[in-house]
Amino acid sequence: MKCLDLTLPTPAENLACDEALLEACEENSGEEVLRFWEPREYFVVVGYSNKVAQEVDLAACQAENVKVYRRCSGGGTVLQGPGCLNYSLILKIEGEPSLQTITGANCHIMGRQRDALSSRVDGAVRVQGHTDLSLDELKFSGNAQRRKHRALLFHGTFLLHFNLAWMGRFLPMPSRQPDYRRGRSHEQFVTNLPVSADVVKDALRRAWSVEAALEVVPNFATLLAEKYWREDWNLKF
Repeated sequence: MKCLDLTLPTPAENLACDEALLEACEENSGEEVLRFWEPREYFVVVGYSNKVAQEVDLAACQAENVKVYRRCSGGGTVLQGPGCLNYSLILKIEGEPSLQTITGANCHIMGRQRDALSSRVDGAVRVQGHTDLSLDELKFSGNAQRRKHRALLFHGTFLLHFNLAWMGRFLPMPSRQPDYRRGRSHEQFVTNLPVSADVVKDALRRAWSVEAALEVVPNFATLLAEKYWREDWNLKF
């Protein structure tokens, strides 16, 4: 597996890059990749089928110039910004039994992420709600996947030194909640993981046996033009 530690200037470019890496691997012209990136600005990103009007306080976002984007994977709506570390895994499905189904991939990947971080923090790190990671019952990582025939994208976030109070400012309570949330507000439900971004990156590189850096990034100009820069994609539901 190759590593790509690359933060592009805008959320749209970063989201498009993830999808381009998936497409390259699907076409057998790319490799398995572990990518890291860290937002430079606040923005909201909704899952592929999320209804923006239901999951986002658009008036608050417009008042603060917080843009809304749609990613190609499922999962719920999140606020991102400085202090939030993103990771993306591009994995080949063929030849790996644990990746053949959505549930199998969730279990395989989330279990490895949990084990990678458990030795780096004090407290109980658990997989909860299918694709959340929690520390002592407080969520610090949300994750989602997009599957194609031969490859999948599994990506998520780690809250490290994020302004947690801003979540309730731009996001209403989600329409779907995991049982372990128990109706808690955003601020009551989430926490920052008390480690640095470098510690998380090192843990994941070791967990996924990263061998070298990825030297060539696929072109994602078409994805930007057709999706991530367009309001009819980002706000389509």
